[in-house]
Amino acid sequence: MFRFANPQYLWLLLAVPALVALYCLAARSRRKRLARFGNPGILEELMPEVSTGRVAFKFILFCIAVTLLVLAAARPQFGSKLREEKAQGIEMMLTVDVSNSMLAEDFQPNRLERTKYAIGKLFEGLQQDRVGLVVFAGEPKVQLPITSDYRMARAFARRIDPSLVSVQGTAIGKALGQALLSFSGDTEESHGRVIILITDGENHDDDAIAAAERAAQMGVKIFTIGIGTPEGAPIQIGGEFIKDETGEMVVSKLNEEMLAKIADITGGAYVRSSKQSIGLDEIVRTINEMEQTELSMVRFEEFNEQYQYLLIAALVLLLLEFLMLDRRNPLLAHLNIFREK
Repeated sequence: MFRFANPQYLWLLLAVPALVALYCLAARSRRKRLARFGNPGILEELMPEVSTGRVAFKFILFCIAVTLLVLAAARPQFGSKLREEKAQGIEMMLTVDVSNSMLAEDFQPNRLERTKYAIGKLFEGLQQDRVGLVVFAGEPKVQLPITSDYRMARAFARRIDPSLVSVQGTAIGKALGQALLSFSGDTEESHGRVIILITDGENHDDDAIAAAERAAQMGVKIFTIGIGTPEGAPIQIGGEFIKDETGEMVVSKLNEEMLAKIADITGGAYVRSSKQSIGLDEIVRTINEMEQTELSMVRFEEFNEQYQYLLIAALVLLLLEFLMLDRRNPLLAHLNIFREK
């Protein structure tokens, strides 16, 4: 595969036709000025050392050198072959609650923003593990399929927002079911698969325990993070607090009991977030102690730089152009194999 790493420099190639046009105008002007002094044929006899061909050839060398320098600046590259590597790691599905209750401000600036920040920091520290992202409210949505591209993962994590899911609510069971379906099929070893569930635990009309039992049967561990406080906090959207049908302010409270039970069923662990730490660091340390599985990763080979060859050729041409005289060499003037004796 061929590409230019800095294609913006290719616009400079437009300067080459401009140089040619200027040279042609200058040569035409020179011929007109000489014609004022006399017959061009006679003038050539009077100036035997003048060589218009050498001047033209020097200019051609200069234009080719400039073209090569521009192409070198654009950094032509070859490569980009797919290469499969084997690595030991974990497949990790982050399942993040994006319901309106995650906008409660018992964590600053709110629960969801603190979660997004913690996920971004997590992705920065990963090396060989694969990660995926499921967001959920009343329905789950795969925000990011399993990948080892952490830069892309951080970009998707920054876009987590309640608007990603149209149905409000907190269907933890459906979210866990979607996460179980979202693991890759590259490995049959389920011991290298975990789900990290981040939520305030306010489950609505959903059998999350049954989903946890299904995960346990598949050998997938679920680690749960409860974000929020047992005392709870009101939910503010657009500068207004949410109220129920009776006009009372809705207060979102942390439901730790269910989250701890989900983790216990699958052999995972439950962590309550604090204002100092969301809890991801503690869970990742536990995950790193787990038995890892062999993961195949497809990587792109590095592109091979080719600019150096163009640069060398351009410098050689510039050197030739500099050393070449504008006039005929007087030492070789007597060698005229085309003139009859």
